[in-house]
Amino acid sequence: MTEGWAFEGQPPVSSSGLAGGTVTLVNGTSFCVCGHDGDIHADGPQGTFFMDTRIVSGWRVRINDASIEPITVVPGEPFRTTFLGRAHLGQRGESSLLVERTRYVGAGMREDVVLRNYGPADVSVSLSVHVQADFADLFEVKEDRVRLDDRHAAEVRDDGLRLSRGSRGLWVSGEHAEYTLDRMTFHALVPARGEWSTRIVARPVVDGEPAPPLFPLDHPIEQSAPVLRARRWHELGPVLRVFGDPALMRTLRQSREDLGALRIFDPDRPEDAVIAAGAPWFMTLFGRDSILSSLMALALDPSPALGTVHTLARHQGRVVEPNSEEEPGRIPHEMRFGADVSLALGGRNIYYGTADATPLFVVLLGELSRWGIGRDQVEALLPHADRALEWVDRYGDRDGDGFVEYHRHTERGLVNQGWKDSWDGVNFADGTIAQSPLALCEVQGYVYAAFRARAGLARATGADPRYWLERAAELKKRFNEAFWMPSLNRYALALDHEKRQVDAVTSNAGHCLWTGIVDDDKAPHVAASLLSPQMFTGWGVRTLASDMGAYNPMSYHNGSVWPHDSTIVAAGLMRYGFIEHAQRVAIAVFDAANAFGGRLPELLCGFDRASYARPVPYPTSCSPQAWASASPVHLLRVLLRLEPSVPEGEIRLAPALPDEFLPLAIDNLPLAGARVTVEVDSEVRVSGLPERISVVYEVPSGFTTRAAGIRPEWSN
Repeated sequence: MTEGWAFEGQPPVSSSGLAGGTVTLVNGTSFCVCGHDGDIHADGPQGTFFMDTRIVSGWRVRINDASIEPITVVPGEPFRTTFLGRAHLGQRGESSLLVERTRYVGAGMREDVVLRNYGPADVSVSLSVHVQADFADLFEVKEDRVRLDDRHAAEVRDDGLRLSRGSRGLWVSGEHAEYTLDRMTFHALVPARGEWSTRIVARPVVDGEPAPPLFPLDHPIEQSAPVLRARRWHELGPVLRVFGDPALMRTLRQSREDLGALRIFDPDRPEDAVIAAGAPWFMTLFGRDSILSSLMALALDPSPALGTVHTLARHQGRVVEPNSEEEPGRIPHEMRFGADVSLALGGRNIYYGTADATPLFVVLLGELSRWGIGRDQVEALLPHADRALEWVDRYGDRDGDGFVEYHRHTERGLVNQGWKDSWDGVNFADGTIAQSPLALCEVQGYVYAAFRARAGLARATGADPRYWLERAAELKKRFNEAFWMPSLNRYALALDHEKRQVDAVTSNAGHCLWTGIVDDDKAPHVAASLLSPQMFTGWGVRTLASDMGAYNPMSYHNGSVWPHDSTIVAAGLMRYGFIEHAQRVAIAVFDAANAFGGRLPELLCGFDRASYARPVPYPTSCSPQAWASASPVHLLRVLLRLEPSVPEGEIRLAPALPDEFLPLAIDNLPLAGARVTVEVDSEVRVSGLPERISVVYEVPSGFTTRAAGIRPEWSN
């Protein structure tokens, strides 16, 4: 992965509102967080960033040395927003000078400024832009750890203002500007009932070379690469026709917009789009996040999933390197590009400390095969899948007990390396923190699913799948022996360093349902637990039950509700035939999305729906965030029970949609290289499939048809 990645979508305004919130614009490795007035304020976590470095830490526009009164923000694409304000020039009456600032972010920043004079007389003003650059690391800014020093250089040249520190720099230039060491100044004569304009460019400099602009001044904006990519996404994506529930349509439309926004592109391989983890601080490739997000978005567009597999395969581990936790066959956790790479990455730009991305990589490749990427693509990627499974055996299973566990190799690495990766994310029922090495229950499920996926890949390429099926069956048997706690009728969250069962009640068991590793006779107990009053809030499923020792509804992983987590729980419940349970969780997530205007945040606080009429947002959630944005798309697939198996020449479809979602139709669904229409009302109709593919209107293979068993005590 290289610098200059591009980003498509809609820029979010923070939930705190226009009066005191921030505005975020994003475009690949560049993003900008600023005030609602358009200024970048140096005393907070704001700035323009490029390759994980803050290249602009202060940006203040003044008219005659006075602040501009903000009026509103007019959002556009993710990389473009317009800030409107008015300048007070000391004249009597209301201001007649409108200030329009349109900002574009991508490989730096461009700002087009227009002054419009609605008064009867010409106006002469001085417009100044005050610029600061501290070149701080992204994580220093996010965590308020920026250290001020005097190592910054400033130089006025004929072509603009140059600021620099070490290998990083900033070149700021404007049409007809005058420069000093900390600002540029324009002298504008704005005619009566007329306008004056200028354009300003702030380009990052790396090792003395300015980055190529994504929005060059000599080309129309509508011909820029980000605009063209966004247009293509809209033209080729599926179209949803929902007649039963307008809120559902709004949510799914927003998900489509946001997933388009979160795509990033490698200029060296522009065909490989991947989904970044979330805006603004995680606009990069994360192994687990990008895999799950693109898997959940397959019904929207398989290309980000294929791009994710290709990109992760290129960076798959090759050597043993303790500081970055790289190991042969291991799939990366995170990629970063700052000049001073975060310590969390072990001093390198790629960090591999995750236990789950590697088996999930194989699962994603298996899903892509089932969606019809083609035998040639599968065969090209099979060696990477086999290297991943070799990692499972040689490095993932640290002690030879048949389970994948993790323990960080460096004090700078992540303590917990599952999806609940906060330091206190794995604990016993009494709240005691579990000590690593830890074998998480859901990771064993992912490995089981990886074995099953590898068997499917074998069938798709004409090979014998029995070895992988036997490995999956043996792992399932051993898992249900080692992780089941018969006295409590539930699975252990994990096995700790002494092989003790970590007995907390969590949502992780729902992931085990999703992968199919749960024995049929144990599934009703898992379903009942997930929908119990201690776990189900009415907005989704808590990460940790409310009667556990570490429960805190305002925590990151110990009682919060994550939409993607609840979506995986719903998928698991549907797989085991608990239709009513799955519908209830799905409706809860859609209700939460509706409460947020159609855009799900990264996570919510875990308060009961009966306590507050609206879901309580977690204060620092990313928005848009990848797997939250993908959740509504995957939930619709879950409720349709849509499972393609293109190598076998069939698609299984057995809708279990709630009545309020009907009738429903999806046009232009990408499947088996075709564009398909699915309609559901009193009957189910599919059209547009290639002749070699047949539709089987039955419960998908691997799903349980019964829904008998323990019923939850419904709450909320």
